[in-house]
Amino acid sequence: MSNTRRAIGTRRGRAHQGEDPTLRYPIFPIAGGAPTLTEQRDEVMRLLADDSYDGDVDELIQRADQITGQIELAQQRDARLRALQAAAVPTPGEGQQRATQPGQQPDGTVPDPVTAAEAFVRSAALAHFRQNGKVGKFSVEHRTMPAGTVTTSTYPLQNHRVPGVIPQNPDYPLLVANLLDRQTSDGTTLEYLRDTSGPVTGSGTWNKAAVVAEGSTKPQSGPFSYDTITTTLKTVAHWVPITRQTADDNSQMMGYINGRLTYGLDFLMDRQILTGNGTTEMQGILTTPGIGTYQPGSGNTDAKLITVRKARTQAELAMYPPDSVIMNPLDWQDIELDTDANGQFRVITSVTEQASAMRLWGLTVVTTVAMAQGTALLGGFRAGATLWERQGVTLLMTDSHASFFIDNVLVLLAERRANVAVHTPAAFVKITFAALP
Repeated sequence: MSNTRRAIGTRRGRAHQGEDPTLRYPIFPIAGGAPTLTEQRDEVMRLLADDSYDGDVDELIQRADQITGQIELAQQRDARLRALQAAAVPTPGEGQQRATQPGQQPDGTVPDPVTAAEAFVRSAALAHFRQNGKVGKFSVEHRTMPAGTVTTSTYPLQNHRVPGVIPQNPDYPLLVANLLDRQTSDGTTLEYLRDTSGPVTGSGTWNKAAVVAEGSTKPQSGPFSYDTITTTLKTVAHWVPITRQTADDNSQMMGYINGRLTYGLDFLMDRQILTGNGTTEMQGILTTPGIGTYQPGSGNTDAKLITVRKARTQAELAMYPPDSVIMNPLDWQDIELDTDANGQFRVITSVTEQASAMRLWGLTVVTTVAMAQGTALLGGFRAGATLWERQGVTLLMTDSHASFFIDNVLVLLAERRANVAVHTPAAFVKITFAALP
């Protein structure tokens, strides 16, 4: 193999005694073949930064442009190669290869993070924190999309897609927050109109629409009444201590984030959406004035499943068809275990045929311990309330807490900012079940 080195440029040196001042000296890389693009880039960068360089600057700039173009072309080529590899049809057996990184697919590709934990452990901020000796503080924010959100990375673009079907993941419990319309707030103060007109029943005065003869005066509907509600977005947060070794372990890190921090925020969010006091806490639906109520009359011992059906009728008469009902797991247990005179379950014909998605009278059922036993909330959740989020789940990690630095311990904190605007209270019905005999 030839040991001849190829010069990657020339440099006009300072003239020594007896030398031609225009003499140009060749520049060689480390022995061992033609210089790589990286070596050429580094050499040109060094010359551009050299204040004593007295060579042809125009030529140096031309070389810099040429190398930049070659590097960009190489990057584009590498990107196309990776795209083709990701789109390749897997051969038999490929589907059983194990991923080597959190969130990585068997073919090595890494999809967009779908959880706060995945976004955190794959963030550039965490990598920099580790390289920097785990000193200081950094944060990563992740906004959770509503369940079933369709993105361009999930399905190829279509000319038109009719909305309305929201798939639910049966492997993850449906949260109360998933029932609401969710929007992003641009500020810390939330101001909205709340419809205080009450339920729309019968013809009344709310709808005066009529056939009008030509030239005649059109009727006015109403009256309607509204209150302007001004509140602030509330911060929900908590933290856990972790060791520096845990901070180096992606699997343990994701376990802490998913199991303790993220789920803890979601659990408290459910409680706040239902029963928040609206002042020092978020606005809860059950504490909002103007929502409907249904309770069996005195001496009425209707079964809970019958009570839910009658409450649904009340919501429909108020002109706000319900879509879901939220109840305590013990109340849902009573409904599922309700049997007729022959010992047959009323809700399902066989326990082996129960669907993964819980439904009752055409309503989606969400069970949560955030709802007190004996009470349920039925309503058109997307029509009646909006969850406004200023800050999604944000994760921060630091060693700057008490004596944690000398104890080799870090703080992992999770927080979010949001509030609920219950703009149409009449869309909800609070159910109080009759006491069991």
